[in-house]
Amino acid sequence: MVPRRIVLVLVAVAFCGLFLGAGQETPNSPKEVTYNRDVAPILYKNCVKCHRPNDIAPMSLMTYKDTRPWARAIREAVVQRKMPPWHADPKVGDFMNDPRLTDEEIATIDGWVRTGTKEGDAKDLPPAPTFPEGWHIKPDVVLTIPEFTVTGGSQDDYEYIYVPTNFTEDKWVQAAEVLPGDRRVVHHATVSVIAADKVAKKEEENSKADAGVDKYHYRTGKVLHLRKDAPVVDDGCSSPDGGGVPGKGSGYLNIVPGIYLPGHLAETRPPGYALRIPAGSYLQFQVHYSNHTGDDVKDRTSIGLVFAKEPVKHEIAQYEIWNDLFLIPPNDGNHRVTSCYTLPKDVTVLAYTSHMHFRGKSMTTEAIYPDGRHEVILNVPHYDFRWQETYFLKNQFLLPKGTKLVTTAYFDNSFDNAQNPDPSKAIRWGEPSDEEMMGFWLQFADPKLVDEKAAVAQK
Repeated sequence: MVPRRIVLVLVAVAFCGLFLGAGQETPNSPKEVTYNRDVAPILYKNCVKCHRPNDIAPMSLMTYKDTRPWARAIREAVVQRKMPPWHADPKVGDFMNDPRLTDEEIATIDGWVRTGTKEGDAKDLPPAPTFPEGWHIKPDVVLTIPEFTVTGGSQDDYEYIYVPTNFTEDKWVQAAEVLPGDRRVVHHATVSVIAADKVAKKEEENSKADAGVDKYHYRTGKVLHLRKDAPVVDDGCSSPDGGGVPGKGSGYLNIVPGIYLPGHLAETRPPGYALRIPAGSYLQFQVHYSNHTGDDVKDRTSIGLVFAKEPVKHEIAQYEIWNDLFLIPPNDGNHRVTSCYTLPKDVTVLAYTSHMHFRGKSMTTEAIYPDGRHEVILNVPHYDFRWQETYFLKNQFLLPKGTKLVTTAYFDNSFDNAQNPDPSKAIRWGEPSDEEMMGFWLQFADPKLVDEKAAVAQK
């Protein structure tokens, strides 16, 4: 038996050792986490393209002083994977513009907040990234609409504005970004390539305000809606038109250098892939204005273009595939809508975009190959109208002619949807945000090499 006096001595020595070791790092203890050394590199790589002065995010994270007041909110958002925003299922597709943080990066931010949000040594701070004024790219050319006055009463208006490129030769665009002149009033903008000889006809069509367009559509102002008595086709795949209005089909080809949507950033295509703007073309700016300021606001929205710096191998275009004839009943929290489109030629897939409005809940697109094989190519399980990405694939792949693209969307028109403008209304297709859309956009390239296509055209 050990004498009681010796036990007391051993206990005292043990306590002494604990106090002497307090505050001293051991080989296995975690190092101190600081903003300058550990957190700033993560924010600079993943966050500050939006979280910087005068950009789309509500606060800047460019400096320790900027970041420190938001530390707990940042930790909560990254631990719950709400930030950086990303809505595609990570198990379906591998995307080059995926901004999600790694588990290690999340642990670093978590540790920084839990251990006192220390600033650290100034010499550990890496150089802050620099950005051209307002842009996320460095444009080679900027094309801007003439100054347009958005009146205080313009709550949901569409304007079509045509801007000449004045290009004297074909231009190949690898990256593009649409920059709103005033973010307070520009809800979204789509920029499309239009041939010069078609501009006058387009302007005439778009000038017909408060008019019937056809037996399926009508306008209030310049805003397009579906007539209430239009046929109802929720399951577009059961219709010969795939969900499109009768006789027109569900899909059409469009040449879109860039779009601006809530949360949408610049689009950069992979090397060797580019979009062609023919010499003499115009750009059609379709701008959706929504002015809640109460005052008249002047807007000059622009598009910045980055030209391809290396030989272009494949030319880019886009299929826009829609169901235009659905009807979402009042108080329906899980309404299913489908569209179908069969590819008329071989395409190399570059990117996807899913588009709905406030009631959009989820969207999945499946490819059914000519040999009968099924493959889900995009899954957006938690769609958010406030943040709409285009998902660019790291590895492009071929969809052969005859592949059927089946898109299934669900809408929440219930009180449980906090964004829902009015659950008591039956909802149909329409351009205003309080109506709905159901679209899947496939950005693709022609598998044929550009030089091969030119040779074929000369025969």
